[in-house]
Amino acid sequence: MDENNKNNEQQAAENAPVAAKSQTEQPAAGQASASGGAEGEALKEKVVEAIKTCFDPEIPVNIYELGLIYDISVTPSSEVAVKMTLTSPACPAAQSLPGEVEDKIRVMAKPKDVKVEVVWDPPWNPDMMSEAARLQLGMM
Repeated sequence: MDENNKNNEQQAAENAPVAAKSQTEQPAAGQASASGGAEGEALKEKVVEAIKTCFDPEIPVNIYELGLIYDISVTPSSEVAVKMTLTSPACPAAQSLPGEVEDKIRVMAKPKDVKVEVVWDPPWNPDMMSEAARLQLGMM
C-alpha cells in the first residue's frame, strides 16, 4: 500500500463518529480519549451514559447511537471536551441540543469542566448511525 492510501485510510478512520465503533473495537486516534488511567476511563463512560440520555427531537434514538458525537476527550484533571454535530444545520434543536448535552454531562458525570463544540465536518449522514440505531429505526 502506498503512503497516500495509508494516509487517506487513517484520515477516514479519524473522522468516523465515535458511536459507529463497536464496543470491542478500539477507537481511532482522537476519537474518544481519556487520559488519567482508570479514573479517566470511568469518567468517559459516565459522559457517554449522560449523552445517551439526549435525543434528537425528530428521531427517537439517542444522539450517541445516531452518530452525532464525533469525539469525547477527558483530561487528567477531569475536564471533558465533546465534539458533536447535528443531523443538519437547519435542525430545530440546533440552539438547545448542545446545551442539553453539556448540562447532562455536568449533572450525571460531574467533571471539573465541560466544553461542547458543534462541528460540521464531516457532515452527518445516516451511515454514521450505530447498528443498534439502524435496528431501532427499522433500517436493517
